[in-house]
Amino acid sequence: MRYAAIGDSFSEGVGDELPDGSVRGWTDLVAAGLSAGLADRGEQLEYANLAIRGRLLRPIVTTQLDAALALAPAPDLITFNGGGNDMMRPGVRLAELVAMIEQAIKRCADAGVRLVVLSGADPTAQLPFGRTIHRRGTYLTAATAEVCARHGVTLVNVFDDQEIRHHRYWSVDRLHLNSAGHRRVAGLVLHALGFGQPPEPAGHGPAGRSGLAANARYYREHVLPWIQRRVRGRSSGDDRDPKHARWHLVEPGTQGSLS
Repeated sequence: MRYAAIGDSFSEGVGDELPDGSVRGWTDLVAAGLSAGLADRGEQLEYANLAIRGRLLRPIVTTQLDAALALAPAPDLITFNGGGNDMMRPGVRLAELVAMIEQAIKRCADAGVRLVVLSGADPTAQLPFGRTIHRRGTYLTAATAEVCARHGVTLVNVFDDQEIRHHRYWSVDRLHLNSAGHRRVAGLVLHALGFGQPPEPAGHGPAGRSGLAANARYYREHVLPWIQRRVRGRSSGDDRDPKHARWHLVEPGTQGSLS
């Protein structure tokens, strides 16, 4: 079986950093879970991850999807998310995002590749201008669900997962999931694919930082750099390459654990 992931920081794994500075994330954990499940059947898994942080939806459904479908041999399964970075831009046209998602679904169907679509987790309760972004996310998730249902495509609706909205699943930047969050998403995806039970809630994590000093530090360390990149027309993913641009064999137990 061959599994490829496309998307932005959510699918790249930002927030689930390993000791060597690399990122793991839910896609790596899904690959690990699939590898373990296939091994019980005497099968193997090859995995590619073409996701890059900061990417808008259009390059995901063009450049990244082109690369995924061009992999040789062709993928059996693709997971796809996108649109979160678009929703943080002023003037975003949500109907255009939905149309791009539907086009990606059609391309995978024409190629005979199973597509699993994910809506990203909802961080908006803790973000500046969160109410506006939440309204956009609610619309995009509902519209994506309708498109997926029309085409018979699996949607893993992480945006409406109430459990993952708790602060114990989030990094200090309040935008990306932490290791516990990525483990939960992996469990949701594996369950949707028939490779496990629904994930249990995580144990109690560290208390979220609050108060004037914590908020001042948050704006200084995370919000201002984001604004500065927007002003310069830069992205956190500029000059970055995919972490797994080609197929590599995933041995059971080598990508991490969901426990």
